[in-house]
Amino acid sequence: MKTKMLFAVLLGALALMSCSPDDAVKKKLIIGTDATYPPFEALDEKGEFTGVSIDMGRELAKSMGREVEFRNISFEGLNAALKSGSIDCVISSMTANDERRKSIDFSDSYVKTRLAILVSTKSPIQSLDDLKAKGRRLVVRLGTTGEQFVIKHLPEVERVSLDSDTACVMEVVNAGVDAWIYDQLSVLRYQERHPAATRVLLKPLQEEGWAIGIRQGNEELKTQANAFLKKFREEGGFSKLGEKYLAKEKKMMEAQGIPFVFDL
Repeated sequence: MKTKMLFAVLLGALALMSCSPDDAVKKKLIIGTDATYPPFEALDEKGEFTGVSIDMGRELAKSMGREVEFRNISFEGLNAALKSGSIDCVISSMTANDERRKSIDFSDSYVKTRLAILVSTKSPIQSLDDLKAKGRRLVVRLGTTGEQFVIKHLPEVERVSLDSDTACVMEVVNAGVDAWIYDQLSVLRYQERHPAATRVLLKPLQEEGWAIGIRQGNEELKTQANAFLKKFREEGGFSKLGEKYLAKEKKMMEAQGIPFVFDL
């Protein structure tokens, strides 16, 4: 009896050894996102993840035959979570730029956007150059390309650094700062919400592409993500997401003569 039991234990051990360390979690794709940026990534009234990025992440996992789990992580902490291995990828309206490529990899771009300026109606600025005048103040959101742009191009301007869109918008609304540099889509949306207190300078400051953040060296996931994005676009997936979440913004952008974010 003991011999049979020992034999069974050995067989079990060999079965475990034959599996890769990732097999136990292979069916679950863990996606990191900062759910504070509607309509791309947010939490609904029930505390459930919702938005463009969430639907896209679910479809990505489905295309890979894996279950999906979303983890809500502050934007400035997403890269660290990815590098540590606690998440598999980042889908969080993240710009793929040279600075971030130093530490993580990216899929092909799925959104094209541009930086613009949300201005307080109490401020006289009319252009980027006006922000260079003495006494001007800017708000930036930590960890964003807007913050990086200001550090690089407006190093002498006083900065107020905050960690959420809402806080940044209210700084502009309350005229605590002259302006906020952020992506065009958000700037348009927030100006519409606060028409009496804000105005928009839409002239693009720089063009950006959002992509899926992937741990360096994970070529398999990068290949799968790129194949998914190509097929998803060809099958009209992004058009449907635009209609579902961004119909109003699309009309606003078309009225301003700005290419829609999914039009690559």
